Amino acid sequence: MKKSQSESEWTLEIKPVSGWFNFHLKDVWKYRDLLFMFVKRDFVSVYKQTILGPFWFFLQPILTTITFTIVFGNIAKIPTDGIPPILFYMSGIVCWGYFSDCLTRTSSTFITNANIFGKVYFPRLVSPLSNIISLLMKFGIQMILLIGFLIYFKMNGSDVNPNIYILLTPYLILLMAGLGLGFGIIVSSLTTKYRDFTFLVSFGVQLLMYATPVIYPLSALPEKYKWIVLANPMTSIVDTFRYAFLGAGTFNAGNLLYTSVFVVLILSIGIIVFNRVEKTFMDTV
Repeated sequence: MKKSQSESEWTLEIKPVSGWFNFHLKDVWKYRDLLFMFVKRDFVSVYKQTILGPFWFFLQPILTTITFTIVFGNIAKIPTDGIPPILFYMSGIVCWGYFSDCLTRTSSTFITNANIFGKVYFPRLVSPLSNIISLLMKFGIQMILLIGFLIYFKMNGSDVNPNIYILLTPYLILLMAGLGLGFGIIVSSLTTKYRDFTFLVSFGVQLLMYATPVIYPLSALPEKYKWIVLANPMTSIVDTFRYAFLGAGTFNAGNLLYTSVFVVLILSIGIIVFNRVEKTFMDTV
């Protein structure tokens, strides 16, 4: 008797242990519907029971910019390369905010999703990727806010000069996402055994911001210390972003190339570590 099609299909496929460099990207693509469902969940759950809702996307950078302008601009008198302080600080905050959110959100992937991971199979990389994509919506809204302020200051005669390097914006976003994802999933893998990293991330991200030209321009640094800040891969991203939209600072292709290589390296290491840990993390979480 001939078997029906449903009876002849396999319901379980057992595969050998995958190699170090098997990133399972094909599996992630197969589960793209789940990925976008997670994106919707992440976006809605954060502001579902808040009074102001998505308005926090605007309020956070505005309040932070005002604080930086008062403290670092008016009190500390840190120069802003001739750019209005509001634009200078907001451009840095928008960039840094997306990177830091990607890092902190993905760094708790295994802990926050332990219940789901223990019940059903899907490519675990879908979870941190959903965080990266959902945070793009926040970044996009804050970019609209920045452009609004840019137009206002430009119309009032401020010396801001957007230029052709704005076309690099998608690439800069990709670098920030890759850097945040790479560091985040490495930390997430380590927190399955060592919960101390959870506290280290929130503290370390705050410190790292001061090693990035968010509140000061590179031109304000002494030459003997400038190499330390340039070693930070986020430096060239923030500096290029600011140069593209405001015309402040300089564009250095060599520094951006260094960041690009660093992102590929840290992301590859992160995915490798993540894939190895996901096989046994339920025994340690």
